[in-house]
Amino acid sequence: MSLLYREVEFPPVDLAIDRRPDGVITMTPREPLKVDCPTVPAGLARQAALVADKLHLAERPRPGADWVGLNFAQMKAAADAVSQYLIDQAVETGRPVMIVSGNSIAHAVIRYGAMGAGVPVCPVSANYALMGAKGGFERLRHVMEMTRPALVFAESAACAEAVNATAPSDAVVISRQPDAYRAPSMAYDAVLETMAGPQVARSIETLDPHAPAAYMLTSGSTGKPKAVIHTHHMIVSNLHQGWQVLGKAAGWDDTLLEWLPWSHASGAFSSMAAAIFGGSFYIDGGKPLPGLFDETIRNLREIPLKYFTNVPAGYAMLVEALEQDEALRRVFFKKLRLMLYGGAGLPQPLFDRLQALAVKETGRGVFMTTGYGATETTSGCMSIYFMSEKVGIGLPMPGLSLKMVPIDGTRYELRMKGDMVTPGYLGRPELEAEIRDEEGYYKIGDTATFHDPQDPDQGLAFAGRMAEEFKLNTGTFVSGGALRAELVRIGSPLIQDLVLCGENRAWLGVLIWPNLNALAEAAGLPGADAAMLARSGRALDLIAEKLAAHNAACRGSSERIKRFALLTTPPDAESHEVSDKGTINQNAARLNRAADVERLYADPPAEGVVDLTAPALKTDA
Repeated sequence: MSLLYREVEFPPVDLAIDRRPDGVITMTPREPLKVDCPTVPAGLARQAALVADKLHLAERPRPGADWVGLNFAQMKAAADAVSQYLIDQAVETGRPVMIVSGNSIAHAVIRYGAMGAGVPVCPVSANYALMGAKGGFERLRHVMEMTRPALVFAESAACAEAVNATAPSDAVVISRQPDAYRAPSMAYDAVLETMAGPQVARSIETLDPHAPAAYMLTSGSTGKPKAVIHTHHMIVSNLHQGWQVLGKAAGWDDTLLEWLPWSHASGAFSSMAAAIFGGSFYIDGGKPLPGLFDETIRNLREIPLKYFTNVPAGYAMLVEALEQDEALRRVFFKKLRLMLYGGAGLPQPLFDRLQALAVKETGRGVFMTTGYGATETTSGCMSIYFMSEKVGIGLPMPGLSLKMVPIDGTRYELRMKGDMVTPGYLGRPELEAEIRDEEGYYKIGDTATFHDPQDPDQGLAFAGRMAEEFKLNTGTFVSGGALRAELVRIGSPLIQDLVLCGENRAWLGVLIWPNLNALAEAAGLPGADAAMLARSGRALDLIAEKLAAHNAACRGSSERIKRFALLTTPPDAESHEVSDKGTINQNAARLNRAADVERLYADPPAEGVVDLTAPALKTDA
């Protein structure tokens, strides 16, 4: 290895690999999965007994405020009060507590309290309530009808219009501002005044490990969201497989700072890991979006971390800040031993810049891993837990059997089986035959390739989502997910993300969200906004050079980009173009920006559209 990393401890890779005559490969770690607590509430109770006074969860009540928090004993007491309240309510079996709130201490209290009472939770992105008015809160209404919550937790009055319009008439709304909600409603503080009796401990001790603990929503990128059943055993199985290969290295029993939304599986994972393994979790109020990432930077200046996780868009913004701020670099790398990325592939140039900063500050690199999985596998069930400088999705962790079905000479469809895989979708038994094969393996819908087919221990590389694959009108097949990832990689740092176009068209085009700071600086236009860059011949030339380099190396029309244009407005969360994790919903973006797509394919090209097959651009700089 050319890069020396700061010390990090991983278990050895030891896989049982079966190569079948039909080309199918299965890979299963020989080390068995070790689960030492049956449920998350039981794990929280254990930590409350072991480290009662240790800080468990902290938040800033508002941007710029000081941290406030609960220790493990206080969290346990608050959750027990919620459990007793729900036990007293005699909630109908299967009806959940819906949480329409961002990450907060109160959110966690409601979650753990509901789980302890045997009542499933259904966390919903607050954006469903805050940004859906123009569509009549269609998505929130769909989820309400699908899950039929007995109670709804909406921390503030901000979600009142949406909740009042969509919640079942008999659902009790719990809020810090109950007067904003229609009856029946209840003050959150009043719920916490409930005196917990022996029924709570008895409920936790007798929880059915295979009963639903949560209904986690899919992204809805290919239709309306589905509610994935997460059982208690699924959740603790997934948490413990991560602990076996990453948790000790990551310090899940140490200090954590994360923004990832708890309405998504990956965000919920880390906060629950802190609960059962004894970590102090600081809720980051920032997000990897312009104007919101400053809060993350402020937090990182204050809190040294052993482990840091983010999505690639967050790492791109972090690298720019680290390159400019020596004091931030010093604190960020002080304790850091492990970084994790998820949600999308990490561009290799971004990886290289981050490691260069680590080496500059510490003399060594910081190992970077990934968590790969789906809502249907609880969270990440594959990871890079072996020394590697290659960006990829890693190998299966203990407890997971990975099946690889050949598609062509190098790509495989991935399928998964293990205790962390869902039993199905709430109210959708007809989908069972679609999501599993004849051997019971879950079809995750992604493809991968080996980094080295002769040495599987080097792990797998993501090769695209099958749902993002399409054909040109010539019949040529396009691996859309893999191509998008490659274009972002080769366009780094100038390209932030893009929308790939071309289904049922003669050729491929892209609509690009530029990295404003990087492109403006490279074009000699410091401070330029997106509209200025979209008109700048120099800026367009720089993007064209990146795409021309890609075209020169590609194999044909399935990869070659003919035209591109820069987008001048950011991804629109209200139109579902971007998830809470910052990933782009390609289908939604194409539909929402149909006029831009038509500009891309106009003949002759519309203003601002660059044809890479035309003579060299005339620049204005």
